[in-house]
This record gives sequence, C-alpha cells and structure tokens, in this order.
Amino acid sequence: MHYKTRHASQTMLGSSIINNRQHVGLQKLSALAGVTHSTLGPNKKFKFIKDDGSGESTLVCSCFRILENIEATCAVGQLVHETIQAHQRVYHTGSGCLLFLAGAWSRAALECLQQGISVAHIISAMSEGLDICFDVFRKCSVSTEGLCVEQLESCTATYHAVGPQLPEKPVMETSQASYNLQSSTQVGHKTLHASGQRKLKLSRHFCEVKSANVCTAPQPHQPEIPDIVHIAEGLRHGRVDAMNLVVEACRLQSKNNQQDISCSTFDVTKVVTCVLPGLPEDNACVLPGCIVLLSDEQASLAHQLEEQPLKVALINGDLSETYRHLGLNRPTGIHCVSDQSHLSGSSKEEGWMGKVVTLLLNLEVNLILVSGLVSEKVSQQCCRLCVLVVEKVKASILNVFANATGAVPVTYATQLNKHCVGVGVKVAIWRDHSSFDRKPSTSVNISTGENSELVTVILTSCLDGKLQALEDQFWACAYRLHHALKDRVLLPGAGVTEMLCIHQLKKKADQQNGDSAQQTKAATASNPYRGVVLHLMADSLIDYLSTVMVNTGKFSKVRARTAVSQQLKDYNQSLGIAAKFSQLCLDGEQEDSTTCKPMKSSEAPPIQIYDNLSVKQEAWRKALDLAFLVLQTDAELITGIDQKSDDAQGNLMLL
Repeated sequence: MHYKTRHASQTMLGSSIINNRQHVGLQKLSALAGVTHSTLGPNKKFKFIKDDGSGESTLVCSCFRILENIEATCAVGQLVHETIQAHQRVYHTGSGCLLFLAGAWSRAALECLQQGISVAHIISAMSEGLDICFDVFRKCSVSTEGLCVEQLESCTATYHAVGPQLPEKPVMETSQASYNLQSSTQVGHKTLHASGQRKLKLSRHFCEVKSANVCTAPQPHQPEIPDIVHIAEGLRHGRVDAMNLVVEACRLQSKNNQQDISCSTFDVTKVVTCVLPGLPEDNACVLPGCIVLLSDEQASLAHQLEEQPLKVALINGDLSETYRHLGLNRPTGIHCVSDQSHLSGSSKEEGWMGKVVTLLLNLEVNLILVSGLVSEKVSQQCCRLCVLVVEKVKASILNVFANATGAVPVTYATQLNKHCVGVGVKVAIWRDHSSFDRKPSTSVNISTGENSELVTVILTSCLDGKLQALEDQFWACAYRLHHALKDRVLLPGAGVTEMLCIHQLKKKADQQNGDSAQQTKAATASNPYRGVVLHLMADSLIDYLSTVMVNTGKFSKVRARTAVSQQLKDYNQSLGIAAKFSQLCLDGEQEDSTTCKPMKSSEAPPIQIYDNLSVKQEAWRKALDLAFLVLQTDAELITGIDQKSDDAQGNLMLL
C-alpha cells in the first residue's frame, strides 16, 4: 500500500535555505538528496511516511520507496523521481548512491559558480573527473572467474602511487562491462566533443543503452567456474537472509535446468516473489514453479482443476473492455455523447464480454494468465465458466509459459485463436492461509513440468508494512548477483573503489610535473579551473563515504572524515606496490563498534565486500547527468539564451 504525502517537497526543502536569486534548481536537488541520506549503506533505517490529508502512513527503508511515496511539486522533484525510477527498473539497487552523488555534485557545481567558474568549465572538468573514475573502475576490477579473497587483495595492492596496474588475468577485455566502459566515447550519453563538453542523450527518462557482448570469439583457455556462493556473500551488503534466499533460488534454478550451482548465470526473469502476511520471517523459503495467491472463489475452482492438464491463454496487458495498449490509450476526461443508446458503455462491455466468453468456450481454455489487471466482472464470469484467471503475472513469466506450452501471448482477449492456446500446464494447491490473514486466501503452484526453471521465493512477515521492504531487499540482492555474473567482473567494495577514485582525482588535480606534465599543462590551459573542480568532486566522494560510515552507527561525521583522510594520507606516503586501501567499516555484519582494527591471526578472515561494476558506473553517470541538466536549466533561466549569439552553443551543454 502506498500513500502520497501532500506537498512533501516543500516540507523537505523548507529545512534548507534557498536563495531565489541564485541557482534554485541545484539547491533543490541538493535538498532532495539530503532526505535519503539515511538509506545509504547496509544499515538502512526504517521510516514512516505519513499522509497529511488522510493520516495514513507507510513503512519505507530505501531511497526509491521514499521518493515513490512523496508528491513531487517542482520540476526538479519530477526529474529526480523519473531518474530514480528508470534506474530502479533496470538495476533494483544503487538508487541511494545515485541521488546522493547528484546532490553532492550539485553542491560542488554551486561552489564553482560562487567562485566565478563558468558553466562550460564546470561541465568540462566534471566530465573529465567522471572519466578518471571510470578509468579507475576498469583498472581495479576483479574477474569473477575463480574469484577468491587473494585476487581482491592483489587488485587493491597493485594500485600504487605510480599508477594502477591490471591484475595478471586480462579480465576487462572479455566482459560486457568492459565494452560499456571502453566504448564510452562512442555512445551518445557520455561522449566528450572536441570542445571538451559533455553530450547527453536527449531523454527525460535516462534510457539505458544496450550494448552487445564483445566476447563473441571462443576463448583460448577454459574459463574457471566462478564461486557463486562466495560472490553472493560479498554482495549481500548486510542483507544476509535475503541473499541466502537468492543463493537458494539460484541453486534450485540450476538443479531444475540440470546444471550445477557453479554455473555462471542466474536468470532473474524466471524468479517470482510471493508475499504472505501473518507468518514469521523465518518461514521464508524457495520453491519450484510459480506460486500465486488466490481468493476464496478462485481457490475452490483451483481445487477442481488440480492436477489436470490445462489449456492456457496468455494476455499481455489488462483483461478488460476498456484496455488499450500504450499506442492506443484514450485521453482521460473526454466523454462521447450520442443519441444511440446501444452504444453506451454498458452495452459495449456486454457485447465484448459475450465475444470473449464464446471464444473461451470454443477454445476450451481452463487457465488465463494476465500481466495486467482483470476487471471484476470478467473474473466473476470466468469463474462461473470454470476458467481460472490469474492477474499481475510478470511479462517475463508469460514468456516462460509461452515457450513451455506453445501458447502465444496476445494483447486483447478477442485476438485469441486455436494457435494462441498452449497445453501442458498444471495447478496444484500449495497451502491454505486463511488462518494467518484477515482475508481468506489460498496459494497455488502453477507449473509446466519437472525441469521448469521457474522459481518462487516466499517472503513472510508478521508486519504487513514490512513485506514491501523485504521484497525490495530480496530483489536488490538478486540483481546484484545477476549483474555480477553478467558483467563477469566486480569492483572492490566497502569504500575501496571510492578511495581509489578520490586518490586519482586529487592526484590529477595536483599533478604539475612528471611524465604527464605536458598533457596536464595543456588541460590546465584549456580549463584553468580544472584542479579546483576535480578537488570538489573528490570531496563529494569523501562526503559519500563518511555518510555511509556514519549510518553504520560506529562513527561520528568528524571521525568518519578523519578515517578517510588518514587512509589517503597513509596511502600517499607508502612506498612500493604493497600500498593498498583497506576496506572501511561499512558492512553491518562487522562487530567492531569503534574502528577498523587489524585482524588477529587466530580470527577467521573478514568477509570481502564487492560492488557491481555496471550498477556503480550507471549510477554515477546518471548522477552527473542529472546535476548537469539542472545546472544548465538554471543557467538558462538566470541568464537567458541568445540563439543568434556566436558563442551561445559554446556556453551550453549540448543535448
């Protein structure tokens, strides 16, 4: 259940001082980002969002859910909401990092403007800073093939003061993530023009750019099998129970596919979640097949159809007379007036219903799976015809049933014919939950055979409001593992990658002599404020790390920044390739409550924490793009644009 908080944006922004004569958009973006600071890191805090109008509230513990449950009342709020939604749909994790950095880099841009630095110089230098960070990503990444603790340590140890070095195995040349990074100068959303300005793909929705996997040629050696359990352990980020369910789902999926758990793929599109209120959380489990909850009336019909071979129809959309796919949606609020009573809405619905019923009877359909919603009249009519209708089935699950049964998904029920109906589906009653919930309900398992890769994760809680958070945590862990196996590379986690980026940004900002002196002088000549901007970007990353450390409850803000600064100082003073950054105390599983102490020889080695390369790369890119869009919009509103001016394009970020 979601409740919108009225005028939440003004309430949040009211705690920040807004100077209306300066870049208001950047200030609002920074203020919005501040609302979600408590969601960073593994120790997320639950929060209640209360609706000022109705008094109802909802429980949230993630950046995405906070923004989903507030009403954006300004253009910046809408842009932030759409950006986070677009990122969440693809990656299901990293939204908090995205929004924090967008706010932090907005503050950095504001400080640059206050120092008299032009918009063009800010964009040029920050774009270079992001490219420096992406270069760090590429050089410190770790292959998932035969991943072990020593490999991660070797990676961070070899990134010394002279410059980063690749691990012995050329991991990035054979990964899709490498392709995305190395081809960043060819794709539209992060290209630097000859003028040094950042070019953004014109899209309010920050669409993803799909790249083909560069690894098409056969490899000269047999790749080592990645240790999925070890990878999952490093990617759980404090969510132990959720990641254990992910590993079990991966194991069950591999078993049903007659493979071993060590297989290098995890198909999240064939995983379903089913939430059951009223049961303790330790009742969560993983089962084969697609388990869904049914009402009392549907459950009695399922009992009649149990263990019978059923004919199935697949509807990719809503099952109602008024539904139109996205290309034919009718505008709301418009009513057609006619003297012909037989064209009224009720008559049209009855005629449509009769046509659908006739089709279902002729085709002998027993089961309809619908990706959207089903109107109440249709559901009741189908029950009377002994046709079980299940709504809100994921589109990817429809595809699984289509491949297994031969059914063809259609957009409208009136498109059904004998070639669209599939066979071979069975329904089995799994459990009656009427004693645990206020509403009578029964869960059934819909399957297509013993070797189906469909897996359902059952999530339970005695608190109804917590179920959404538990489901979000599971999907975050599932997609982390999915992207890790898809990218075939990982980044050192617990702040190590950020520390390497901070080091490189500060090094590039301060670099005046050495092998790259000529190149540095040329860059400084073209942008005299380069060093200032890069330092501010590095400070933003320090702010990010210190905020995550504070959220663990082990550090104050001052002590967190001191710890980060001390690591940077120790790293800069170290000699030889033994210099490395240690993982900061960012994981909620660590027991030390004061500081990061060295491990005793008798202790078990600490859990190595990893981050997803593709997720972090995309979150940072979107964060800077978001800050740039607001920065340029503010500049246009304040100064205005003279399209006839010769240097109009030179002072703007190209879209």
